[in-house]
Amino acid sequence: MSTYSAIGVIGGSGFYHLKPDSTSEQSAFIDLHTPFDEEPVRLTQDELNGTEVYFLQRHGSEHKLPPHRINYRANLWALKEVGVKKIIAVNAVGGISANLTPSTLVIPDQLIDYTWGRDQSFFDGLNSLQDHIEFTYPYSSELRDILLNEAINQNLPIIKQACFACTQGPRLETAAEIQKIKGDGCDIVGMTGMPEASLARELGLAYACIALVVNPAAGLSDEVITIDKIKTILDSGLQDVRLLLSASLGKL
Repeated sequence: MSTYSAIGVIGGSGFYHLKPDSTSEQSAFIDLHTPFDEEPVRLTQDELNGTEVYFLQRHGSEHKLPPHRINYRANLWALKEVGVKKIIAVNAVGGISANLTPSTLVIPDQLIDYTWGRDQSFFDGLNSLQDHIEFTYPYSSELRDILLNEAINQNLPIIKQACFACTQGPRLETAAEIQKIKGDGCDIVGMTGMPEASLARELGLAYACIALVVNPAAGLSDEVITIDKIKTILDSGLQDVRLLLSASLGKL
């Protein structure tokens, strides 16, 4: 286990390399075995703006893992094993609140978990971790402040507060489900925010999220949600995500 306090970045849909011009041939891979999966977790050891970063593709290579099949425990455990203390997670989300239109960057401060059947905790009777973590505020205020300040410094429009609704997937939500979630007080909706955030807290890792709105949530627009439209937003919006990461990592 490394004693160096490195930064971890978890990439979601469309965000498969830390740098836009990266290729698999240029990357330095580390395959780590964990107690939670027979398959090793692959991390990419990289550098961005002078900062050492361990990058993890949340959905695996070639986006082979849907949200409900991701081994979140193995992923977080592997990041801790290489010495990561702070994690920035990138999530593609649907916008619920009227001001959260496609291409908007959001730094959520709250979440509601609608998932089921996922391995939610390291505390399973085999590990000596705390089973009742304090989770009132699920995201690190320190990391959020850094991201928000650097967004201002880089003239990046950003929403500084939002409630993240994490749904089970892999299908998108119905219009009625979005209305229910909206009534619960949620502003954005995605499928991979949990249990990633709570597992990080169990391991004592600081965790914050950069959410990129890629579509209006179901029933909130006359347009049909298509993967092609989402990919178009991802291609442009991830440029801002990378700019924010590059500016922020050195401050972490």
